[in-house]
Amino acid sequence: MTYVRFAALLAALSFAVPAAAATVARAAPPSQGSVPTVADNKAAEPKPAEARPAATGSKSAEVKSADEKGVDGKAVTVKPVTAKPGEAKPGEAKPADPIGKKAAKPSAQGPAAAATIAPPPAPEPEKPLTRDEALKRANAFFNASPVMTADFVQIGGDGKRSEGKLHVQRAGRVRFEYAQPATMEVVADGAQVAVRDRKLNTQDLYFITQTPLKFLMKDKIDLEKDVVVEDVKIDDSGVTIAIEDKATFGGTSHVRLIFDPKTFKLKQWQVKDPQGYETLISIFNIDQAKVPDPTLFKIVK
Repeated sequence: MTYVRFAALLAALSFAVPAAAATVARAAPPSQGSVPTVADNKAAEPKPAEARPAATGSKSAEVKSADEKGVDGKAVTVKPVTAKPGEAKPGEAKPADPIGKKAAKPSAQGPAAAATIAPPPAPEPEKPLTRDEALKRANAFFNASPVMTADFVQIGGDGKRSEGKLHVQRAGRVRFEYAQPATMEVVADGAQVAVRDRKLNTQDLYFITQTPLKFLMKDKIDLEKDVVVEDVKIDDSGVTIAIEDKATFGGTSHVRLIFDPKTFKLKQWQVKDPQGYETLISIFNIDQAKVPDPTLFKIVK
């Protein structure tokens, strides 16, 4: 008999029949030659035992000894009272765990308890950007710093691509420094704007108020007051503010300012001049902390 089976049997005997076994051990022996009667047999049968604390090792040994010797040395087999798993008959204690390891009770914080915990509230969806809010954020970008440096890529009305460096220091000083092989250069000194051609060695001068880029040059920018806002379009690709400027040289110009929808930094603008030619400029690597060299804005006449 293995240890587990022995322990199970010992535990069942200890809990189920301790009272019955003691009764059999104390019973008076019958006279010699007599045959046990039916009443005697009934008296020998185990009665339902009362629930008692688990027997100690010495008690178990006493029960085992009584079971083995019986009455007058004759073996008496006492059958343990069995019960269905998980049930206990009246007056009986449930058998002990055969191997002394009781199953862990489910924690109060098990799956059922976890299911009752309310999930965290979902974040509120962002409110759609309104026209007024878009204009305020555009003005805030321009007025955040009086200086700006950025790289730019330009696609001209003729489809030619050029690139370079943009320097801005308000009020009124701007320089588009084109990289080779382009020969153009645009410089504003606060009063005038010079358009130079280094290859032809020519230079044309305009008043700042005549250029469609005045929104970049004012000390404090307010798009609603400075220009006519034609439309504000908001989508995932960007926030586009379309403006009209009737005071540019040669007639009316239309400018579309395109901002990043998350950071609201200016990323593109498109100018349509009075002759209908469109120029697209994209800017990136924006730095609004570096102060440009003042000599970049000098116009040599």
